[in-house]
Amino acid sequence: MPLKIATWNINSVRLRINSVCEFLQAHKPDVLCLQETKCADAHFPRNAFAEAGYPHLAIHGQKAYHGVAVASRLPMDVIDRKLFCDREDARHISVSVNNGSAAPVDIHNFYVPAGGDIPDSEKNWKFAHKLAFIDEMGDWLAKPERKRSLIVGDLNIAPLETDVWSHKQLLKVVSHTPVETESLERIRKAGRWVDVMRAMIPPEEKLFTWWSYRSPNWEASDRGRRLDHIWATPDLAETAKALTVLKQARNWEKPSDHVPVIATFG
Repeated sequence: MPLKIATWNINSVRLRINSVCEFLQAHKPDVLCLQETKCADAHFPRNAFAEAGYPHLAIHGQKAYHGVAVASRLPMDVIDRKLFCDREDARHISVSVNNGSAAPVDIHNFYVPAGGDIPDSEKNWKFAHKLAFIDEMGDWLAKPERKRSLIVGDLNIAPLETDVWSHKQLLKVVSHTPVETESLERIRKAGRWVDVMRAMIPPEEKLFTWWSYRSPNWEASDRGRRLDHIWATPDLAETAKALTVLKQARNWEKPSDHVPVIATFG
């Protein structure tokens, strides 16, 4: 049975709940993973998801900042809400989804710290936190025996030269510095994770999921970055059938600066 997964940094789920519901109605993913929900669990718009046909929710949120959530029309169980770097900042949730196949699919939904503006751990505590988070995440995910698992979310790193609008100009910009890109690739390879987006779209092609609000004409300049990712264990990656980066969502009313990414497996 196919499984359609979507990931989207929504940049406030309550502010953009209408866009979320429209997206669900139009694209009908089985599971939607959201990041930067900026919403305490008690105020999460549960009714809107239920009315849209997604009654199964897993939430890890906090007031005003960060936050992750998973909405599903399939039954699922919460596995973990892991804290990294001993900080209660709601950046991870994992669930197990039953899509009627022989074994459930485990989904790890991440919102990796952005890291601030200065790529120097001594001068910028946010960057130091990001690097520490990545290292700890890597230790936890480096388990080659994992089966039927996905890592999705805003990892806030664009690892390849073609994942940014200008490799040369962004080498010293947070999200594309060598220490970040090399760390992320080390994590991926250590856990034998497959970068599903790049397995389906050749690495030679430019591929972006984020465009800054600071650009007055984001579409014309197209100065994007691929900060959002879908990784899969090899057994699941080999069943990948389709991939969509919904670039047009960046033009929606009150858009997030990220756009949804959708992958279908099975």
